[in-house]
Amino acid sequence: MALLMDKPALETVLARDFGDLARLFAFDAVSEEALTLRLTPEAGHIRSGGTVSGPTMFLLADVAFFFAILSQAGDVAMAATTNAHIDFLRKPAADQPLLGEARVLKLGRTLSTGSVTIRNPGSDRVLAQAQMTFAMPPKEHAM
Repeated sequence: MALLMDKPALETVLARDFGDLARLFAFDAVSEEALTLRLTPEAGHIRSGGTVSGPTMFLLADVAFFFAILSQAGDVAMAATTNAHIDFLRKPAADQPLLGEARVLKLGRTLSTGSVTIRNPGSDRVLAQAQMTFAMPPKEHAM
Protein backbone atom coordinates (compact mmCIF):
# COMPACT_ATOMS: atom_id res chain seq x y z
CA MET A 1 0.00 0.00 0.00
CA ALA A 2 1.27 3.48 -0.81
CA LEU A 3 2.31 5.81 1.98
CA LEU A 4 -0.15 8.60 2.73
CA MET A 5 2.08 10.17 5.38
CA ASP A 6 5.86 10.33 5.15
CA LYS A 7 8.40 10.80 7.95
CA PRO A 8 8.10 14.64 8.15
CA ALA A 9 4.29 14.42 8.26
CA LEU A 10 4.45 11.79 11.02
CA GLU A 11 6.94 13.92 12.98
CA THR A 12 4.44 16.78 12.82
CA VAL A 13 1.69 14.57 14.30
CA LEU A 14 4.07 13.29 16.99
CA ALA A 15 4.93 16.84 18.08
CA ARG A 16 1.31 18.03 17.83
CA ASP A 17 -0.46 15.16 19.60
CA PHE A 18 1.99 13.51 22.00
CA GLY A 19 3.06 16.46 24.15
CA ASP A 20 5.93 15.75 26.51
CA LEU A 21 6.07 12.08 25.43
CA ALA A 22 7.25 13.11 21.96
CA ARG A 23 10.77 13.65 23.30
CA LEU A 24 11.14 9.89 23.82
CA PHE A 25 10.58 8.98 20.17
CA ALA A 26 12.28 9.33 16.79
CA PHE A 27 11.40 7.77 13.45
CA ASP A 28 14.27 5.64 12.15
CA ALA A 29 12.51 4.47 8.98
CA VAL A 30 9.16 4.84 7.25
CA SER A 31 8.36 2.70 4.22
CA GLU A 32 5.40 0.95 2.62
CA GLU A 33 6.43 -2.29 4.34
CA ALA A 34 7.23 -1.13 7.87
CA LEU A 35 7.79 1.77 10.22
CA THR A 36 10.64 1.75 12.75
CA LEU A 37 10.24 3.95 15.82
CA ARG A 38 13.08 4.53 18.29
CA LEU A 39 12.38 5.00 22.00
CA THR A 40 15.21 6.31 24.16
CA PRO A 41 14.49 5.21 27.74
CA GLU A 42 14.89 7.66 30.61
CA ALA A 43 15.57 6.90 34.28
CA GLY A 44 11.87 6.40 35.01
CA HIS A 45 11.68 3.63 32.40
CA ILE A 46 14.34 1.48 34.06
CA ARG A 47 13.27 -1.04 36.68
CA SER A 48 15.29 -2.86 39.30
CA GLY A 49 17.71 -5.29 37.76
CA GLY A 50 18.83 -2.75 35.18
CA THR A 51 16.29 -3.42 32.46
CA VAL A 52 13.67 -1.42 30.59
CA SER A 53 10.22 -1.93 32.10
CA GLY A 54 7.49 -3.90 30.36
CA PRO A 55 5.11 -0.92 30.30
CA THR A 56 7.78 1.09 28.46
CA MET A 57 8.12 -1.63 25.82
CA PHE A 58 4.33 -1.75 25.50
CA LEU A 59 4.31 2.04 25.04
CA LEU A 60 6.74 1.65 22.14
CA ALA A 61 4.64 -1.09 20.53
CA ASP A 62 1.41 0.89 20.84
CA VAL A 63 2.83 4.17 19.52
CA ALA A 64 4.78 2.48 16.71
CA PHE A 65 1.68 0.68 15.46
CA PHE A 66 -0.40 3.85 15.70
CA PHE A 67 2.08 5.64 13.43
CA ALA A 68 2.32 2.67 11.06
CA ILE A 69 -1.46 2.99 10.58
CA LEU A 70 -1.19 6.75 10.03
CA SER A 71 1.53 6.24 7.43
CA GLN A 72 -0.89 4.13 5.38
CA ALA A 73 -4.32 5.58 6.26
CA GLY A 74 -3.55 9.27 6.75
CA ASP A 75 -4.12 11.42 9.84
CA VAL A 76 -6.78 9.32 11.60
CA ALA A 77 -6.39 10.74 15.09
CA MET A 78 -9.17 8.64 16.59
CA ALA A 79 -7.62 5.25 15.76
CA ALA A 80 -7.55 3.44 19.09
CA THR A 81 -6.10 0.25 20.52
CA THR A 82 -8.78 -2.42 20.90
CA ASN A 83 -6.56 -5.45 21.48
CA ALA A 84 -2.90 -6.01 22.24
CA HIS A 85 -0.83 -9.05 23.06
CA ILE A 86 2.85 -8.78 23.84
CA ASP A 87 5.42 -11.47 24.55
CA PHE A 88 8.50 -10.31 26.46
CA LEU A 89 11.26 -12.60 25.23
CA ARG A 90 14.57 -11.18 26.44
CA LYS A 91 15.86 -8.60 28.89
CA PRO A 92 16.57 -5.33 27.06
CA ALA A 93 19.73 -3.39 27.77
CA ALA A 94 18.88 -0.39 29.96
CA ASP A 95 21.59 1.79 28.43
CA GLN A 96 20.41 1.46 24.81
CA PRO A 97 17.43 2.71 22.83
CA LEU A 98 14.71 0.33 21.74
CA LEU A 99 13.55 -0.02 18.15
CA GLY A 100 9.95 -0.99 17.40
CA GLU A 101 9.42 -2.22 13.84
CA ALA A 102 5.69 -2.02 13.12
CA ARG A 103 3.98 -3.76 10.21
CA VAL A 104 0.36 -3.30 9.22
CA LEU A 105 -0.92 -6.72 8.19
CA LYS A 106 -4.46 -5.58 7.39
CA LEU A 107 -5.65 -2.01 7.07
CA GLY A 108 -9.40 -2.37 7.38
CA ARG A 109 -12.34 0.00 7.31
CA THR A 110 -13.22 -0.68 10.96
CA LEU A 111 -10.23 -2.64 12.33
CA SER A 112 -6.54 -2.73 11.49
CA THR A 113 -4.17 -5.45 12.66
CA GLY A 114 -0.44 -5.83 12.71
CA SER A 115 2.70 -6.64 14.62
CA VAL A 116 5.57 -4.84 16.31
CA THR A 117 8.98 -6.42 16.84
CA ILE A 118 11.18 -4.76 19.48
CA ARG A 119 14.98 -4.95 19.37
CA ASN A 120 18.03 -2.99 20.48
CA PRO A 121 19.84 -1.16 17.65
CA GLY A 122 22.42 -3.30 15.86
CA SER A 123 20.97 -6.56 17.17
CA ASP A 124 18.81 -9.21 15.53
CA ARG A 125 17.72 -10.56 18.92
CA VAL A 126 14.01 -9.98 19.42
CA LEU A 127 13.28 -8.54 22.88
CA ALA A 128 9.50 -8.47 22.57
CA GLN A 129 6.86 -9.24 19.95
CA ALA A 130 3.43 -7.59 19.98
CA GLN A 131 0.25 -8.26 18.04
CA MET A 132 -1.94 -5.17 17.79
CA THR A 133 -5.51 -4.41 16.70
CA PHE A 134 -6.78 -0.86 16.38
CA ALA A 135 -10.33 0.37 15.79
CA MET A 136 -10.48 2.74 12.87
CA PRO A 137 -12.58 5.90 13.15
CA PRO A 138 -15.55 6.52 10.90
CA LYS A 139 -14.54 8.60 7.89
CA GLU A 140 -16.14 11.75 9.34
CA HIS A 141 -13.57 11.64 12.18
CA ALA A 142 -10.50 11.50 9.97
CA MET A 143 -8.42 14.67 10.12
